[in-house]
Amino acid sequence: MLTIYRRHLKTCPHRNEGRKYRRCRCPIWVDGFLGNVEIRKSLEMRDWEAAQTKIRKWEAQGTNVQTLNEDGPVNLIHARDEFLRDAEARSLRESTLKKYRVMLAQFVRFGESEGRLYLREFDLPALRRFRASWADSGISALKKLERLRAFYRFGFESGWVPENLATKLKNPKVTNPPTLPFTREEFVSMLAACPQYTGDAERLRAFVLLLRYSGMRIGDTATCARDRLKGTRLLLYMQKTNEPVFVVLPEFVVRALEAMAPVSDRYFFWTGEGDRETAAGNWRRTLRKLFLLAGVKGGHPHRFRDTFAVDLLLAGVPLEQVSVLLGHGSIRVTEKHYAPWIRDRQAQLEASLERAWAHDPVVLAETKGTPEVHANIESVN
Repeated sequence: MLTIYRRHLKTCPHRNEGRKYRRCRCPIWVDGFLGNVEIRKSLEMRDWEAAQTKIRKWEAQGTNVQTLNEDGPVNLIHARDEFLRDAEARSLRESTLKKYRVMLAQFVRFGESEGRLYLREFDLPALRRFRASWADSGISALKKLERLRAFYRFGFESGWVPENLATKLKNPKVTNPPTLPFTREEFVSMLAACPQYTGDAERLRAFVLLLRYSGMRIGDTATCARDRLKGTRLLLYMQKTNEPVFVVLPEFVVRALEAMAPVSDRYFFWTGEGDRETAAGNWRRTLRKLFLLAGVKGGHPHRFRDTFAVDLLLAGVPLEQVSVLLGHGSIRVTEKHYAPWIRDRQAQLEASLERAWAHDPVVLAETKGTPEVHANIESVN
């Protein structure tokens, strides 16, 4: 026999009245036995008459709980688990999956605090209140909103919600600070501070050099495999066309990698044990100490990647090639992050033209009027 009851929420004023009270709108659960199977689960509904109808149908069919037709709304936990399972199947980065897990955990807790246990119960005002509960701001809030939109898009495509309400949430105001590479003086100071580090200074110096001259993110650098380096060519990644992308390292960077004491036979800086994110986190802490020793303010591992990109742009390397080396999905991503430095390339071009015109014989002769007028003056004289 199956019994339905209200499972009162923490915010329900009738919580102390127990299962007997059913006039509130708290979620309805079922408890009891169907055949020889014990059932204790949420019915994912709040309407008492609908719940009674559903239970009578179950008892009439005598169906096992594992094969019952669950045609009710999808609860938040099920939606969260299905989304994360799909994200893992798409081989998203562990760092990306972690951010989704954090955001969705907050979403479920917020739903429980408001008595909204099913995805369809969220309306636009509720989503706005959820966003208002974030401690994030600026670019962090924008990225979090993009993750929420991706979750709702998955729910819409799965038929769980009639529309993607998250797209109606306006973007937060974001002031994109310009990408700031390390200056030459800052980078030299960091290399000079490596011997002061209380640890393996040789390995730290090699790590800093690889970050700077490969353009890789800190996670990829921390877990870089030895077999990716062939001579001075380092394999960055494989393109969608299955073509490899290599970066050519300066010889002194290769010598630094070869001179340091090996951590393992397979990796330069990682033992291969434990989590990749943990390895990257350990190196972030090491670099923070290095920035402090070198007196570099605002130091951040990603600035090595910025330095790599900006120096290439200022050296005249085409934007398309820089975009490929950085592994950006589109050249627009590169333009967005390095727009100020692309303008500097235009300034370089103009300065080069001025230098070229300075050696032009007509320009040298021209002091008044046009070249034709000046030529006529000289012929008269």
